[in-house]
Amino acid sequence: MKTILRIAALVLFALFFIFAGVAHFTQGEGFATMLPEWVPFRLGIIYATGILEILLAILLLVPSTRKQARFWTAVYLIAIFPANIYAAIAGIPAPGQEEANQTLLWIRLLFQPLLIWWVLWAADTKNRSKSKSS
Repeated sequence: MKTILRIAALVLFALFFIFAGVAHFTQGEGFATMLPEWVPFRLGIIYATGILEILLAILLLVPSTRKQARFWTAVYLIAIFPANIYAAIAGIPAPGQEEANQTLLWIRLLFQPLLIWWVLWAADTKNRSKSKSS
């Protein structure tokens, strides 16, 4: 049962990451505003991170690449955290929103550690192999 729950959580995370990656293309300008103006090639960075999110999601679903994808997804989520902090401090609305809700911008920061925990837990290959050998 625990394995089924992990697989379901992993698939849900991957779908979330694919959706987020696609949003980098459909709402690229909104994502680009989340980066400080001094950052060069902001829209290019947004497109690159969109591709990366889609790629990581796919690699998480492939058993042979899951362990590495799990690690790199956590690293990626840590790397983009400063952009979320910047958006909260600067009051930049989330892509697709007309104006910023300061409370939601700060609450969103609390979800980043949850996303990191989610991917590390759901894609934990060690726990799956132990339960299979028991």
